[in-house]
Amino acid sequence: MSASANSTELKIAAIQMVSSASLQQNLVTAERLIKAAAADGAQVAVLPEYFCMMGLKDTDKVHAKEKLGSGPIQEKLAAITKDIGIYLIAGTIPLEAKDPNKVLNTTLIFSPDGQRVGRYDKIHLFGFQTSTERYQESETIEAGEQPGIVKISINGTDWTLGLSICYDLRFPELYRALGQVDCHIIPAAFTYTTGKDHWEILLRARAIENQCYVLASAQGGIHQNQRRTWGNTMLIDPWGDILATLPEGEGFISGVLSKDKLNEVRSKLPALAHRKL
Repeated sequence: MSASANSTELKIAAIQMVSSASLQQNLVTAERLIKAAAADGAQVAVLPEYFCMMGLKDTDKVHAKEKLGSGPIQEKLAAITKDIGIYLIAGTIPLEAKDPNKVLNTTLIFSPDGQRVGRYDKIHLFGFQTSTERYQESETIEAGEQPGIVKISINGTDWTLGLSICYDLRFPELYRALGQVDCHIIPAAFTYTTGKDHWEILLRARAIENQCYVLASAQGGIHQNQRRTWGNTMLIDPWGDILATLPEGEGFISGVLSKDKLNEVRSKLPALAHRKL
């Protein structure tokens, strides 16, 4: 049965990219993949973190920053969603921050009529250093302060989606603070080094402990700046089973969220109701 034929189901897709330093090139790729996901029946599509730019330098995203509500990235995404009639959770976009030398790493949600209906600014900023790799997001990104949720209604059914980004995945208290949701949406650009050891187990843990779906949209490959991302865009059900995955390269996965499955898991093992702290 298709998602559209059953109002208690939602077909959702996650797009995987290997974004370059070219904003225009990345927007063309994103549009092509969003349209492919919509043609496959997706009612909601998710883009990965940094989908619009993986710069040659960390400061490149600061130069590409936009004001909320205006700019070529936001205008293009609004036009795409209006054209094809799909909800879009737009990975992350660099928005103006209080510090002019930094950006907010922001997820924006667009409705099928091209309107912005949600926002989340990444709270936890990645820091990692070895003899061969160094990442320090706090040098160019200003941390967000408010957890994010978006509620959408499709075919008369309400869906609650939790919003988090990449490194947030390591902080389970954020997901507890968001409360009960149908699906946690996680745009990401996990490094290959950390992803191969931690990505799948963290995603499955967030699904199991929160008894909800988890959809993670990743960057997956070797980028123009020679950074390598882990990929493995993934949809996981409330029992922790992996429903779909894309190991690397660009493309998309899709699957169906089911209210019946959520209710089944939460009723047979009512762990959320058993919480003490």
